[in-house]
Amino acid sequence: DTVMYTLAGLADEERGWGLAGETFAGLGMVKRYGGPGWFGLGDRDLATHLLRSEALRAGEPLSAITARLCTALGIVHPILPMSDAPIATMIETTEEGTLPFQRWFVQRRAEPSVRAVHFEGGRTPAPGIIPAIEACDVVVLGPSNPYVSIDPILCLDGVREALSRKPVVALSPIVGGAAIKGPLATMIRDLTGEAASAGAVARHYRGLLRAMVVERGDEGTVVTIPVLGASTVMRSRDDRERLAREVLAFSSEAAR
Repeated sequence: DTVMYTLAGLADEERGWGLAGETFAGLGMVKRYGGPGWFGLGDRDLATHLLRSEALRAGEPLSAITARLCTALGIVHPILPMSDAPIATMIETTEEGTLPFQRWFVQRRAEPSVRAVHFEGGRTPAPGIIPAIEACDVVVLGPSNPYVSIDPILCLDGVREALSRKPVVALSPIVGGAAIKGPLATMIRDLTGEAASAGAVARHYRGLLRAMVVERGDEGTVVTIPVLGASTVMRSRDDRERLAREVLAFSSEAAR
């Protein structure tokens, strides 16, 4: 949804999720009725969820629903969900047992320490996923949490194998030993016992990467693949466009 809202020019760029100018009257009424209010779903965002849930109950696949929503928002770039089948990310914690990802991340604010992450559900990629990988010149992994954002995609049947035949370049989500936002730095420590670094992220991908883009000064943590040091903290649209061009230029070199 964040990708869809961003490409449609509707995203709340300061908050980093949801829609700009969002209101939360619906959630406020849920709370007044005594319902759960820990998941911050805005009023216009609620429309996306209601229409999608209705279509899913009617048997429409998620990939088709996503395409229809994107068309309605005027998005011409293809956005593919990773799978039409439900796949849940489960967080095994030391203090509170196994929690669904959203409860651990949103309701519990990622406070319980993590012992392991596993996925429950199907393993079939959505239509178009493998052909999209096969058709591309290079694959760029964005600066997302590898455990809970990238690994769910890599676990799908055939995806990692398809990626292994392509140049894959990752943008490090760790800057100077810390995550810009989110619990990744703590997760690396909990799951591997080592300090958070761009190198720790590269090692997690276990030979999948051809090269990596890191924050300037972090180059020394990545020792087995080519690395580009850049200004990777994106505070504006200009920052994002500049970094995207740098990553693509570097990726083209790595693909040779």
